[in-house]
Amino acid sequence: MFLTKMPLNPQRRSTRELVSSPQRLHAAVLAGFLPGTASQERVLWRLDTDGRHELNLYVVSPSRPSFDALVEQAGWSASPVWRTADYAPFLTRLAQGQRWVFRLTANPVRSVRPPDASIGGRQRGRRVALVTVEDQTEWLLSRSSGLGFLVPSGESGQPNLSLSSRSRNRFQRRSDGDSRTVTLETVRFDGVLEVTDADVLRQTLVRGVGSGKGYGCGLMTLASLQ
Repeated sequence: MFLTKMPLNPQRRSTRELVSSPQRLHAAVLAGFLPGTASQERVLWRLDTDGRHELNLYVVSPSRPSFDALVEQAGWSASPVWRTADYAPFLTRLAQGQRWVFRLTANPVRSVRPPDASIGGRQRGRRVALVTVEDQTEWLLSRSSGLGFLVPSGESGQPNLSLSSRSRNRFQRRSDGDSRTVTLETVRFDGVLEVTDADVLRQTLVRGVGSGKGYGCGLMTLASLQ
């Protein structure tokens, strides 16, 4: 597995047009890999906006990408275009009890069964977005143990977690000649985690969290706790 960081130039009009549609950006990311890569193992990506002039694309992938076309469309000409590192050494260092700073952009949803669904039936529930801070926070905390970590309490006694960005994105999804409007509720979680199951957390980092992975959701990254 590989982890890539690529700075994008938010001052370019072509960049702004690209990042306005998660579907277009997803296609641009996949164009950096050999055909069929995404069908063999999911490519995760996330777009981080940190300040007016800083826009970074993160990608976790089973093979090393080549983003020359993306640089021409949305990159910086006078800075390193992208950096890719072998993810395996970091993943193998994860161990129970470690604490890390984490960031995750996710699409918190819950499944609602149709009112006419029969008991024990296999009819899938409809995904409904969670829109309140309380519901979105509980969505992550209730799943954390199954993702290989817990969120410890901070000095206030509350979970060391913040929802640093919340947004609703509407865009057109085109497939097989048809077009429909997609509404995506996204949340950026920033906080501290403690590893409870290193093997499970490794899978979380490479497989992603929740739904909307094709639209820039699900990629969790870790950094050293200062």
